[in-house]
Amino acid sequence: MMGYYGGWGGFGMGWIFMLIFWGVVIWIIISLIKGSHGRGHMCGHDHEHDGHEKGNSSLEILKERYAKGEIDKKEFEEIKKDLK
Repeated sequence: MMGYYGGWGGFGMGWIFMLIFWGVVIWIIISLIKGSHGRGHMCGHDHEHDGHEKGNSSLEILKERYAKGEIDKKEFEEIKKDLK
C-alpha cells in the first residue's frame, strides 16, 4: 500500500525544497566569505580607489597621496627625490 504520498514515507517532494534551501544558505555563506577576503570591502579597504590601479606610476601615486593630504609638501619632495 503506497498511501497518500506515493510511498515516499510522508515526505512527498519536501526533500527537494530542503536541498534547495540548504544549497542557497551555503551559497550565501561562501559568497560572503569570498567577498570579504577577495575585495576587502568588509574590513574597510577600497582597493579600487586607493591609488594602486594598474598603470599608475609611483610618481602618479605620490601625487595622488599629496593631493589627498596623506603626506605634506616636505614628505612629497623627499620621496620624489628618492623616486628619480
